[in-house]
Amino acid sequence: MNPQDILRYVDSLHRDKNIDPELLFQAIESALQSAAKKQYGEESDVIVSISRDNGAIAATLAGEPLGDDQIGRIGAQTAKQVIIQKVREAERDALMLEYRDQIGEIVSGMIGRADGGVATVNLGNVEAILPRSEQIPGESLHANERVRAIVFEVRPSGGNRVRVVLSRTRPQFVQRLFEQEIPELNDGVIAIKSISREPGYRSKVAVSSDDQQVDPISVCVGYRGSRIKAVREELAGEHIDVVRYDNDPEVLIPNALQPAEVDQVLLCDMIGRAIVLVQEDQLSLAIGRRGQNVRLASKLCGWDIEIMTNAELEEQIERAVGGFSQIPGITEEIAQSLVEQGYLSYDDLSVIEPDLFMEMSGLSEEEVDRIVETAEAKAEEAEQAAAEERRVRRDQEKSDQAAPAKEPAEGNAGGEEAPLEEAVAEATGTEAAAESEEAAAEEQPVADEAPEAESEETTAEVAESEPTETEVVAETAESSEADVNKQDG
Repeated sequence: MNPQDILRYVDSLHRDKNIDPELLFQAIESALQSAAKKQYGEESDVIVSISRDNGAIAATLAGEPLGDDQIGRIGAQTAKQVIIQKVREAERDALMLEYRDQIGEIVSGMIGRADGGVATVNLGNVEAILPRSEQIPGESLHANERVRAIVFEVRPSGGNRVRVVLSRTRPQFVQRLFEQEIPELNDGVIAIKSISREPGYRSKVAVSSDDQQVDPISVCVGYRGSRIKAVREELAGEHIDVVRYDNDPEVLIPNALQPAEVDQVLLCDMIGRAIVLVQEDQLSLAIGRRGQNVRLASKLCGWDIEIMTNAELEEQIERAVGGFSQIPGITEEIAQSLVEQGYLSYDDLSVIEPDLFMEMSGLSEEEVDRIVETAEAKAEEAEQAAAEERRVRRDQEKSDQAAPAKEPAEGNAGGEEAPLEEAVAEATGTEAAAESEEAAAEEQPVADEAPEAESEETTAEVAESEPTETEVVAETAESSEADVNKQDG
């Protein structure tokens, strides 16, 4: 192998592929040494070195130098194949390093294939994949369409290939979009403190500012909602609630539950629970459609949030004190202390920290262990009873639905034929009952959808202008009144 060719080859790969020259020299030495051992035996003591200055090859066999003719017989073709393999591995490692540094960062590429499942995205020097699970629900991707996503995972794949996995569903994607649309985030004027997201439906973003004269919400929304609108368009119309962050959970939690109005927040530090008290007419709004609002607020704040009215809280406290007092070893005073710390069920008591319980109650370790075991047993019994109650209710609903169909057969069992007018009236009554049951079944979802509609209207209003908090509350109240009038009608 010509020394000048070696130097030229190393220099070319270094400039074109950005591969470290030392790595290439080591790869060539290793390749030549492997080829030599195939000729002289795997156990032979062969050492090959290459001069970094002039590319000259020097080799020894058991300490004796090999001549140029012997080195030439080693097998240049074998060495060349190994060198090519090493170069491919070096290229793979370079790509791995490049994209691992970009994990969590946003990238842009052209969609190659999108067959309803996995989409391939050409990023220039690598073809990444966007799995269906990482695509926003409901969005439609097409070939030759430009798409933005974050780098989610990078790993080697089959030989010398690199597998780059993208995502459009992670909360980091929302943050990166905000950073692209809002220069104040990069300048440090405002900051995103927390994000919770259900892709394709809703995101909550908590923002703050160290400058009292800067309103972080207005900055994120932009003039006439231009900034937040651009982010929503990239997220296929996903709703975004921008809320004001605060270090105090008693302030942050009501902000996270907007547009619902909160009366009081009770923090239970020992179990990380926040009991939020609201008025009856705010209950469904605070919970949200299928629990979405409270679920996102819990993720945003890092607290297990429970929404209830004052009457429900008093009922739970009374039931918890009575239930705890029935456990041997728990006095009414201890039961009251447990409730004050936020323990409201046998499930809560079954996971209490023994040390904290001993310190709070003054009981011994053995007594605490017995109480926890009893609580676990009662929690399991309550779960089984609830499951049985649900089963009985389902069976009752099935029997109620089947009952109208059996009545005509039972009425004709005696051989008497019902008059035509009675048959028509009975059939009409059956249809009316079925419609009544169907309306009753749909009544709760409609009530649940009302908050979503209100929230959607509020979000749309934010996208068009910058409403004040008073306008948002007024708009929510008008929507609620309209929904109530609609239902009464």
